[in-house]
Formats: sequence, C-alpha cells, structure tokens
Amino acid sequence: MASNRHLGRIIALQTLYEQDFRRSAADADFDLEAVLKRNITRYEATVDDTSFVEDLVRGVTKLETELDTLLQPLAPEWPIDQIARMDRVVLRIGAYELTYGKGVPPKVVINEAVELAKAFGSENSSKFINGVLGTLLRKQNGEDISIPRPKKAPVSDDDASDDSPDDSSSEQKETA
Repeated sequence: MASNRHLGRIIALQTLYEQDFRRSAADADFDLEAVLKRNITRYEATVDDTSFVEDLVRGVTKLETELDTLLQPLAPEWPIDQIARMDRVVLRIGAYELTYGKGVPPKVVINEAVELAKAFGSENSSKFINGVLGTLLRKQNGEDISIPRPKKAPVSDDDASDDSPDDSSSEQKETA
C-alpha cells in the first residue's frame, strides 16, 4: 500500500502540475476531471487506491487559496507565485496532507513530499520543501517557529577589500 500511495501522489502531482500550467496559460478548455481520469487510467493496473488520488487532487484544488495562505508566511521571501511551479505543487500537496490528511503520519507526508521534490524538482527543491513543511508541522504542533535572523557579520579589515557579492543565500526562481 505504501508504494501504491507513492504512485498515487505522483499521479496527483502530474494532474495538479498540469492544472497549474494550463491555468497560467489561460487554457479555457482545461477539464480537471478529464485529466485526473486520464492520469489514473494510465496507471490503473498498479494503483488500487484511486480514491486517495482523487481526494488529494480535489482537496488541493478546492483549498488551494487556503493552502497558499498557510504556506506564504513559512517562506516569506518567496511569494507563492514566484516559487517554481513543481515546488509550489509539491508544497500544496504536502500542506494539504499535513493539515487535512487522515491516517498518514506527518513525517511520512514530509518524506513523501521530499521524495517528489528530489524526483521532479530542481537540485535544491528537496531542501526547500523539507524546510517549509517541517516548519508547518512545528507550527501545527504549537511550537515557536519564530527564528531570529542573524544580523550581518561586521566586515573585518581583511574582508573589506573583497568586492564580490555574497550569493550563497540565493535560491533559484522559476523564470518561465
């Protein structure tokens, strides 16, 4: 059942990714139910729990605005619409399962989201997904998630001549 659910999440990811993409392209002919049916049919021989996939896709779609509102404060330097499409969809799935899912331990939900990010996202996607969903879980558990940001270290005389910008904290944004 576990690997079946993993495949189910992949199908949900494909469906929700296509929805996000086609919506951004203003595709008036997009039919979520038809795409969901098509994607489930492709894997019908190996997916037994199609209701899991359907519930995941419909739940994320129905609560997308609420999920985005929940996620935005957890990554304030990354507006939802500027997060890479794949990462955004994986985050929504993970946030939905953490918030509304039943019967799946939170650590499994996060691990599954990280695995999806590793398989389908960019090089840093899994770390980003893990950080945001881990913070969401801590917030849901009532833990204090306010982490003081370190102030910029003072420049020493040796560093003063180094004119190169510090680019170590930049993340890749989706450009297309």
